[in-house]
Amino acid sequence: MESLVFAMSPSVCADARALLNRIIVGHGVSALITEVEAYNGPDDPASHAYTRTPRSEIMFGPPMRLYVYQMHGHHCANIVTSPEGQGSAVLIRAGRIVDGLDLARERRGHVADHLLGRGPGNLTRALGITKTDLGTDVTRTDGVHLRPTHERSGEILAGPRVGVRLAADRPWRYWIGGDPSVSAYRRHPKAPR
Repeated sequence: MESLVFAMSPSVCADARALLNRIIVGHGVSALITEVEAYNGPDDPASHAYTRTPRSEIMFGPPMRLYVYQMHGHHCANIVTSPEGQGSAVLIRAGRIVDGLDLARERRGHVADHLLGRGPGNLTRALGITKTDLGTDVTRTDGVHLRPTHERSGEILAGPRVGVRLAADRPWRYWIGGDPSVSAYRRHPKAPR
């Protein structure tokens, strides 16, 4: 049944799953991506690209660019995955710090190591990602970039996205089962039941 759900999902969901176990390199810190969420552009009312605006314009540009925005005082980082004009992107929700641990600790303060990259705002802070990284090509080897898939660790699980009010039940959040860096699920209080 799970493979049938995956087969019926939009391509951004496959892109999201493919980002798990990849290494994202920030400014002196690297993290193994352990949790992501897919957003399917104009076909997804929870996506910033549901309505094309100056803020979401980057999502309609070339793929593999970083879309960085601020929410609740934190930066969040997405990777645009769709061809130009489609507006799909993957939010990097969590990661396990694998290099630059001391710098990540300095940026995040006094938290347990497994919490350094837990949650999208904490991960970007640990990696040093800000709005100045908006539009970065993550296929390059300088600045914020992705390294190839790391050794697979744990089963990939799926469930609803965290904190979205619209399309709240779409199972487009993916994570590595059992990894302590994965954030807890919280349903938006105004999401319909």
